[in-house]
Amino acid sequence: MSHPNMYRLNSKEVASATEEWLAKRGVTKEQIGQLVMLLQKDYFPELTLAECVLNVESVLSKREVQNAVLTGIQLDMLAEEGKLLPPLQNMIAYDEGLYGCDEILALSIVNVYGSIGFTNFGYVDKLKPGVLKKLNDKNSGEIHTFLDDIVGAIAASASSRIAHRKQAEREAMEESRQQSGE
Repeated sequence: MSHPNMYRLNSKEVASATEEWLAKRGVTKEQIGQLVMLLQKDYFPELTLAECVLNVESVLSKREVQNAVLTGIQLDMLAEEGKLLPPLQNMIAYDEGLYGCDEILALSIVNVYGSIGFTNFGYVDKLKPGVLKKLNDKNSGEIHTFLDDIVGAIAASASSRIAHRKQAEREAMEESRQQSGE
């Protein structure tokens, strides 16, 4: 029996909100794609930014990723507004080094894409290239304690996705050559 007032999640609304809030917080898919390019260009020199962005979009289409993005942005915004309880307010506002929940939320994204994603995430988290440098700028007045790690995790996951797909393509080509007798 159907309940007319029962909560129903609208997947398109969640996906749209994810893209909208990333944009409002100053992050584009192209900027994330540039991180992916940085992570993968040495392994796949023919890789294009368009292909990287396509893989970013695929990562962003996953509900687990959308949930992490929306949760992290909300916590960052609440910290900007001073609306968190102490001592959490200061831990997030100052991106406390011993506070690791921001990385844990980001790792929930990377976890969807396997061990390559973990190593890529660690690399970009330490290096802070591109948009990650901007998000880590403590002089902007904005707090991105969660978002910088989430963006790094999205890039790492898209990189992992590319690596797995390129390997599958190589294997399929090799199998095709063997079957054709080359």
